Amino acid sequence: MKPLQDILIVDLSQFLSAPSATLRLADLGARVIKVEKPETGDICRQLYVSNVILNGESSVFRAINRNKESFQADLKKEADKQQVLKLIAKADVLVHNFRPGVIDRLGLDYETVKKINPSIVYGNISGYGTEGPWKAKPGQDLLAQSLSGLTWLNGKATDGPVPVGVAIVDILSGAHLAQGILAALIKRAKTGEGSKISVSMLESILDFQFESITTFYHDGGQPTVRPESNSAHAYLGAPYGIYQTQSGYMSLAMGAIPVIGELIDCEALLNYPERASWFTERDEIKKILAQHLLTHTTEHWLSLLEPADIWCAQVMSWDELFAHDGFKILEMIQKVRMGDGFEYETTRCPIKIDGQYFTSPLGSPVLGEHNESISNEFKI
Repeated sequence: MKPLQDILIVDLSQFLSAPSATLRLADLGARVIKVEKPETGDICRQLYVSNVILNGESSVFRAINRNKESFQADLKKEADKQQVLKLIAKADVLVHNFRPGVIDRLGLDYETVKKINPSIVYGNISGYGTEGPWKAKPGQDLLAQSLSGLTWLNGKATDGPVPVGVAIVDILSGAHLAQGILAALIKRAKTGEGSKISVSMLESILDFQFESITTFYHDGGQPTVRPESNSAHAYLGAPYGIYQTQSGYMSLAMGAIPVIGELIDCEALLNYPERASWFTERDEIKKILAQHLLTHTTEHWLSLLEPADIWCAQVMSWDELFAHDGFKILEMIQKVRMGDGFEYETTRCPIKIDGQYFTSPLGSPVLGEHNESISNEFKI
């Protein structure tokens, strides 16, 4: 039995942030009914990150909406909205990520919903909260990264701002929403009371930077200074970074510079015995390391460093990773099947409970695929 079995979620959200939250809750056993606009559905159905099309629609949509049901309804039409309200009346959780004000105009705000379902757990994600000068800005991942300061933590000193190459703000805010919903469900189990859970994308990505922001506030507000080369962290000292070798690339995390120097037979590194110098002379040390590591292969350096418990790793491509036993043993990829029989491979839930990983054979739904069955079941 999955832990969220018998929990019903009505999901009004689209794009990536809130749908990633309902995906995770579905993985844990919740039933998710995705309410979509007629004809076009979730805009993410046509949001392509590449030219890969899976069964006529976006691979992004297929990945983030597996294991859900699709109910087609136009929330601007009273008859359709009444159907959705009947679903909401029986739901445990309602999720949306409309911009501030839109949900009120639709008549599905928390105060209204609470009157028909007092114990509802009502979750929403906004871009920048409901107040302030940015409240009406689109809650889009790159825009949130840009406003948050995150792009100045990536890359090297001579680069401009460098964004993270995945939808990190969407996924983090979705994870925070899922956490809030789970906490509210526990509260409801104890008290019978519902809750409103609100997450903003900006707050999520600011929280993600808690280490660097705390450092900034206690370092006299000094500007962020990224390494000149081999960058992996704007604040950490040498050797932290990625280095080229004769056979590819390797990463080095924290480690005592003189110890590393002895292990790899780099005499110049022995001139930096003081920990403080690993920060103040970071760029100089990294240049010495970079030149020395080019003299041999990644495999050679790992054979010297790993037995001494120096934190290091080969930098792998997906081809290399997927062929490696370290990846294969995880069984991270599952095959799912859509209602029309189309099959595709995607990731599974990463959470293990009582030794069990949670998989589901159900792929993403066709738009409106479950209208008839849901209407019959809920008599709407």
